[in-house]
Amino acid sequence: MGSEGERGPATAPGPGQGDPRALRRDCQHRIFVNRSLALEKIKCFGFDMDYTLAMYKSPDYEELAFTLLLEHLVSIGYPHEILAYKYDPTFPTRGLVFDALYGNLLKVDSHGNLLVCAHGFRFLKGAEILHYYPNKFIQRDDMKRFHILNTLFNLTEAHLYACLVDFFTNCSRYVNCDTGYKYGNLFMSFRSMFQDVREAMDHVHLSGCLKEKTLENLEKYVVKDPRVPLLLSRMKEVGKVFLATNSDYNYTDAIMSYLFDFSDGDKAETPQRPWRSYFDLIVVDTRKPLFFAEGTVLRQVNTDTGKLRIGTYTGPLQHCAVYSGGSSDMVCDLLGVKGKDILYMGDHIFGDILKSKKRQGWRTFLVVPELARELQVWTEKSELFEELRSLDLFLAELYQHLDSGSSERPDISSIKRRIQKVTHEMDMCYGKMGSLFRCGSRQTLFANQLMRYADLYAASFMNFLYYPFSYLFRAPPVLMAHESTVEHSRLDMGEAGTALAPWLAQHSLPGQQVAGAAQDSSGEEDDDGEA
Repeated sequence: MGSEGERGPATAPGPGQGDPRALRRDCQHRIFVNRSLALEKIKCFGFDMDYTLAMYKSPDYEELAFTLLLEHLVSIGYPHEILAYKYDPTFPTRGLVFDALYGNLLKVDSHGNLLVCAHGFRFLKGAEILHYYPNKFIQRDDMKRFHILNTLFNLTEAHLYACLVDFFTNCSRYVNCDTGYKYGNLFMSFRSMFQDVREAMDHVHLSGCLKEKTLENLEKYVVKDPRVPLLLSRMKEVGKVFLATNSDYNYTDAIMSYLFDFSDGDKAETPQRPWRSYFDLIVVDTRKPLFFAEGTVLRQVNTDTGKLRIGTYTGPLQHCAVYSGGSSDMVCDLLGVKGKDILYMGDHIFGDILKSKKRQGWRTFLVVPELARELQVWTEKSELFEELRSLDLFLAELYQHLDSGSSERPDISSIKRRIQKVTHEMDMCYGKMGSLFRCGSRQTLFANQLMRYADLYAASFMNFLYYPFSYLFRAPPVLMAHESTVEHSRLDMGEAGTALAPWLAQHSLPGQQVAGAAQDSSGEEDDDGEA
């Protein structure tokens, strides 16, 4: 008698009847879908460079940037003692909000409700939080006060705010105030501290010191993947490929040459050739997000000297040419494609994804390197998520037989404490600031923005290697609360209540089906499952 895997077709499940878990790719290779996308309809693949094509090694790269930031702050008058701080990769996460009034780092949900609050490295609780935020809520649209730290470059910035607040709070030379610190006749507000750090960030990036240090030791700071040329060559076989980066040409050329150079014995999957040959269009100095609006003057780059040619470029697309500035409209014109023909990949939720989606209608792919760690915790700590679910069920049981006429008040204090303990334990598995995507069962602002603006997302764009270019990325249904908690079985009219019964009688005729609004007259969906 054969094993289960050897049985004849008579016992095999029909199409769509098998276990869906058996059909899924390895979670670290998967691309996750927020909006359905037919890959065969994509005519053009666009890439950012930093943290997308060129992945920087963490925490080495962040440590380098952090050291340069500290040195610059000392050079403009900050105490030398701050040089003792070291970058701690377990503390910051993306999506934090810095409150320039009170100097706090906040983790919030999409509505501005506080999830976590830290003053320096001290996490505030209960009454302390209420002192600063009486409703445990912030006005996110107050952009002068609340600053969102959404990029991977912001990780060092977030940690630096915590270090500075920690230093001045604990230094006996300074007097603590709600909005800053006093030192004799001088007052340093958290707002001025924020401005100093932002200027230091600009200096480190614009002066070129971070780039110089990176180029001095590319092996230490840049991930080199021999599969990159293979994937880009496959993409170029089915569509056009372009690069749009904020970096200047000289830095872009050095990084890309390193990524595509396998002459030193590194095993590449494709024959060696110049990196520019993998792209139909290369644009540097894009100044995103301005690139997705009015843009800047389009100029051609002299690739021998790295200098810009005089005048605005108005000619046709030239093979292997490099351009500076321009706009996203120019990309469409030069490549002869429309917005929805483009799938653009980047790591910046605002500069790459939100603006390209809202202003141009480009399809979007967000690179989320943290996803590898998030998935590891999600799978390895599943018992904590199950315990939270069990606690919710326990709460439901306590209230199951109570209604508006009940005088009984179940004591749920111990359950609430347990929920808080489990939630905290879950958060600490990810790092000191918790998960990038959630705090217990509540989603973060970053998670909400990702779901809203990124059509696809994964830990790396390299995950496209595991999918055919004819693939249909189908978004799972997003269930509302009434859909996720009510079974599909037909609602009993007797249990519906007198107020709902007449409506159900009128709208639930036998055999009646609800027509999908996104369907045409034939009842068929569009190719990618969207209107």
